[in-house]
Amino acid sequence: MSSHAGHSYYHRGRFFVSPWGLVEDFYSYIISYVESRAVIQNDIEDRVRHYWTLRSESFSEVRKEELENEIGDLWKAELLKQFPEPVPKDILDVGTGAGFFAILLSEVGHNVTGIDLTPDMIEEAKKNALLFGVSPCFKVMDAQELEFADETFDAVVTRNLTWTLPDPERAYKEWYRVLRRGGVLINYDANYAQAYTDESKKLKDNSLAHGHKGVTAEMAEENKEITLSMSIASCQRPGWDAWVLKEIGFSSCEVFDDAGNSTLQLYNGSSPIFCIRAVK
Repeated sequence: MSSHAGHSYYHRGRFFVSPWGLVEDFYSYIISYVESRAVIQNDIEDRVRHYWTLRSESFSEVRKEELENEIGDLWKAELLKQFPEPVPKDILDVGTGAGFFAILLSEVGHNVTGIDLTPDMIEEAKKNALLFGVSPCFKVMDAQELEFADETFDAVVTRNLTWTLPDPERAYKEWYRVLRRGGVLINYDANYAQAYTDESKKLKDNSLAHGHKGVTAEMAEENKEITLSMSIASCQRPGWDAWVLKEIGFSSCEVFDDAGNSTLQLYNGSSPIFCIRAVK
């Protein structure tokens, strides 16, 4: 004689666990885990969007200053090294912010689309493009979930974005998807989490102070918490990025550790910015 109770049953004086019950428990755990991860990711994205909304005006002022001084010229020269072929190219500027890269690349004749998660940043980018007499297309969009068809662009460029993404590997796959064969990904980023976790690698770059004009103590603390909450904060970069890009399918991947030094030399300090150049 036997009796069933939940996922266990009693038979001949002993209790047994139903294997079907274990399967149900396992799948319930997986569903719960996936749902909880989605909630966490949405929460982080909301915090990122809110943070950059607060910073949009002051950040835009910094980028306008750079577009008007030698920094803009240095960045334009840096970008032109990445695109030696004749223009125009169809280029996606991911995490365009106040439109810095989109404006520079439009000035030399490329067809540029700039996207950003933060609507206020897109509004700043539109105003700056008008100010500098160019007309890239700007859209509010998630860098991890692009709304473009496969093989839409000849190049994807981005600056100081990857470290802010909850799922950078997903973003890299999307950027690969929208690139045409032979297209190139140019990613300027830095391992900013090291500034908080490794005293020996404390960032002592004067350009950071320049880039953080208008940031209050509360905003700085929020930036720190967001930075350390990202999964990429624990990765060894840019080695991790190069490995992921090759796994995704990029045919080649080069890393330039000192990319920021040539473009931010006006601030008399070394820069943590590296450049990753990957070809599809």
